[in-house]
Amino acid sequence: VQLQASGGGLVQAGGSLRLSCAASLRTFSVVAMGWFRQAPGKEREFVAGIRWSGTTDYADSVKGRFTIARDNAKKMVYLQMNSLKPEDTAVYYCAAEPTVGVITTAKYNYWGQGTQVTVSS
Repeated sequence: VQLQASGGGLVQAGGSLRLSCAASLRTFSVVAMGWFRQAPGKEREFVAGIRWSGTTDYADSVKGRFTIARDNAKKMVYLQMNSLKPEDTAVYYCAAEPTVGVITTAKYNYWGQGTQVTVSS
């Protein structure tokens, strides 16, 4: 199984980025997917998750600014990030298939390699 994240980069505060994650997972359409991030010196934290049904969860810090979506036909998950802030700077990881069925914890079976997002003030 491979998860390939892309779309990171350098953006000014207030700007937008769209992250993409391509999954080779055969059972993609029936597993939950998540986005996490890790800033230097900090633990990896939950950003957004989407279940196979399409229902979503977001960290409080990104609610109203970020949107997660999935395309089962393409086996892709996206994270649209708007109104970016310097504190959003981190390496962003996509993940597939939570081990215990809870999408907000960092316990997934599969992880991508991460993509750097840097927001300048």
